[in-house]
Order: sequence, then structure tokens, then C-alpha cells
Amino acid sequence: MTDRQAVFYTASELTARGKDQIPSELISGEHLIYNSPASLLFNSPGAEGYGVKRAGLSVPDSVMLLVAPGCCGRNTSLISAMPEYHNRFFYLMMDETDLVTGRHLKKIPEAISEICDFLPEKPAAVMICITCVDALLGTDMERVCRKAEAECGVRVRPCYMYALTREGRKPPMVHVRQSIYSMLEPRKRDPRAVNLLGFFAGLREDSELYTLLGEAGVRTIREIGKCPDFDSYLRMSEANFNLILHPEARFAAEDMEKRLGIPWVELTRLYQIDKIHSQYAAFGAAIGAELDDGAYFAEAEREIRRFRKDFGPLTIAVGETLNADPFELSLALLRAGFQVGEIYAAPAPEQYVYLRKIAAISPETRIYSNLEPTMLYYGEGRIPADLTVGKDASYYQPDAPNVPWNSDVQPFGYRGVTALFRALRSAYAGKETT
Repeated sequence: MTDRQAVFYTASELTARGKDQIPSELISGEHLIYNSPASLLFNSPGAEGYGVKRAGLSVPDSVMLLVAPGCCGRNTSLISAMPEYHNRFFYLMMDETDLVTGRHLKKIPEAISEICDFLPEKPAAVMICITCVDALLGTDMERVCRKAEAECGVRVRPCYMYALTREGRKPPMVHVRQSIYSMLEPRKRDPRAVNLLGFFAGLREDSELYTLLGEAGVRTIREIGKCPDFDSYLRMSEANFNLILHPEARFAAEDMEKRLGIPWVELTRLYQIDKIHSQYAAFGAAIGAELDDGAYFAEAEREIRRFRKDFGPLTIAVGETLNADPFELSLALLRAGFQVGEIYAAPAPEQYVYLRKIAAISPETRIYSNLEPTMLYYGEGRIPADLTVGKDASYYQPDAPNVPWNSDVQPFGYRGVTALFRALRSAYAGKETT
């Protein structure tokens, strides 16, 4: 490895070191981070996908007040220009005096009152989005929001856009999930109702999870991304249990169990179809139902085998800006008979369960960090890919067909696998015909 080459570690090297000795180059908090073209896509909370700002506004009929210096608020302008966010973003800009004295906090109730007077209809809730500035000031935003709520007569909740806490116990995307469900109040429970927690948009309409839950006796399935209004959102309190589909929703589910008495079960998004089957079997046993997933298993297996038969053992590069755990997806691709040359994602300790299996199948698979400064030199000696998955991967391998796989609407289960391989087929077949 030369001085002018992007730092990477092979799967076997990382496995040998163990999850307690992750190299500092793969831990962004250990060094200055590099905003590569890939990281610019997802690193900013105002960028594509669901950052804190869009996530906070997943509460129906809510608006957001961004309290920040101009530089922090500027990247929101692209979102606020989207038609679906018309009259939903408002700004309280901080000046130098505010930064020194915290004077801006006294202006929040006045700003909320102005928003309510301006809008044709009073919002159901105002989400206060604050930045690292208030983290450094030590602002107690919970107290500020309670005071504003009492003065303005509207629900007020905080959304913390604190990049400083990204690697802490409660990073921004964990906290915002708790915040958006914090307005739910106790209601009579419906034994045939379930909430799906974890995503801000709904699942793909063709997901087998809806059918399997229906066959298990569930009649009402609620997701915050599919609630048409605030009243339907409040009815999420009626659920018999919460089904977590993303690990960042665990804190929210624990809070709802404590406040509302709603228990929870967790399912992991997987792309290994035998593991999907095992998970459904365990879930069915937990809720006392036998889930018949055979047809969905066969459909996904058929799509994988057909793609492998038609195109052979392609080399695929996997990024992290996608609707998947990049290491679990890489393992699924390897087990399906494909090659994974490079993964652009720094592993967390909990992902070593996948990394160890990757190392057993493909020990020379390279793992890069999108945020490592030496990615400036990426390119020399890279492993060429036939196909890439994840929008960030397309930056590193621009000549290979790419499947971004990062839409707001979420894939899950067998149908997610089927849809992915159909997308891979479309991208690769398109290359062959051009």
C-alpha cells in the first residue's frame, strides 16, 4: 500500500483483529473526515434521503422550525423547495449575540406563534430542529419545548441535528425516531392492530409482510409514512404490539412500551433468503401463528438463480448509501455465487457477525471507509466491478452499471430480494444492449 492509495482492510484482516480492535481509519471519530463525493450525498442532514429534517416532518400535519446559524440552515433550502414541503419549513436564524448569550431561545415561542398565525390552519405539531451550536451551549431543549408548548397551545417537540452525537449512545436518527412517536397518548388497545416502526416512508406495497401479518390475524397495520393525517397517527397508540424493522427504532419502541404499554418484536431486513425464512418461522412462533412463506421464498430463489445463470459470477461492489446492511447484503451476494470485490462501509462491532462469514468465503474482499481522507486517492489498484449497488458505490466505479437501491419506499423480506435482483438484471442487461 503506497502513501497515495486509499486505505482499506481485507475481510480476513478485520476478522483477525476482532470487533474490539477496529482500525482507527475506519472510525470517523478518530480523525478528520473526508467529504468525498459519496459522503456529501448522505453526510449532511439536509441531503438526500431521510435526515433529521425530513424525518421530523414524517408526523402528519406538522411543521418544522429550524433554529440555527445561516450556514446550517442553508442546506435545507433544497428540501423546502420540494412541493410536498411547501409551508412546512420555517427558520429562526441565530446571530453572533445569540451564539454567545443563548438569546435565541427566548424567541422560539414568538416564532411558533408567528407560524401559527401565518398558516391557514394551525399545525398539529411544531418540530424544533436545532444544531450542534445548542449542543455546545448545553441547551435543555426539552425544557424549552415544554415552555413553548405551554405558551403557544400547540405540541412542540425537539429534533436534534447534532453531528457531534453521531457515534454516541443516542445519535440523531435514533433520537428523532423517539421524538416523532412521543406525542402518542394511551388509548384502548386493538388486539388486531400492529405498528411497523423504523422507516419514515412505508414499505413497498408488494411486500409479503402485509399478507403474512393478515394471515396471522392482523387486521390493521399502521406506518407513520402512510398515516394521512394527525388523527390516524394518534391511533398508532391502539396497537397490540410494535414490529421494529430498523434497529434505530429500538429506543422509540422501548419508550412506547414504557409510556403506552405496547410491547415490541424486532425483525431484521435481510437478503439471505434462508435467514428470512428462519426469521419468519421464529416470528410466527412468537405470535402463535404459522406463516406460510413458501411461495415468496421460491419466487426470490428463482430470481437469484436466473440472474446467476444468465450473467455468471459477476464482481459486485457494495456501498452503504442503500436500503440494506452493506455487510449482510455482501454476504448474501457471496453466498449466491457472486464476487464482492469491495465494500465502501466502515463496520460497526455488531456487523462482525456478517464480516466473519464474508472472510470465510472471500477473505480478500476489501473494506473502505467513505469518510477516510485517503479516499481522495481511491482508484489506483482498485478491483474493477461489473456492477455496483448503492449510490455511493457509483462514484468509485463510474464505468460499472449501478443500482442505487436507496428509494424512500422501503424493500423488506423476500419481495425486497426479488425486487433487488430484478433491478440488477435491468441495470446489467441495459449495459449489454447499449
